[in-house]
Amino acid sequence: MLGAHDVVARYWEAAGARAWVRFGELLADEVVYELPQTRERVRGRDAYLRFNAEGFTGAWRIAVERIVAAEREAVSLIRLTEPGAEQLAITFFELDEAGRIARVTDFWPEPYRPPAGRAHLTERF
Repeated sequence: MLGAHDVVARYWEAAGARAWVRFGELLADEVVYELPQTRERVRGRDAYLRFNAEGFTGAWRIAVERIVAAEREAVSLIRLTEPGAEQLAITFFELDEAGRIARVTDFWPEPYRPPAGRAHLTERF
């Protein structure tokens, strides 16, 4: 079984490559993804895969600045670059007993409204 650091590194590698099948293999069936800035929550692997595949189609790149991990928890600092913009984000991860990602919480630097077109995949909290 991979450690939390390696799981998170593979998560970002797969996300950056838009390798959604590989990305999905890292997720627990009942993964929960939260975005506190938009108060959105996505439940379940299929919905989270669709959330990413449908929502992140532009010309963006991810660079992992740092991953700090314990046994079944990790936090990462990433740099997201897209034409004309660059942002840092902090993401917290919790792994289940099988070493799959069970919870993801993303913190972006600025509050923002949820983009149109993803309400069918999210709930608000």
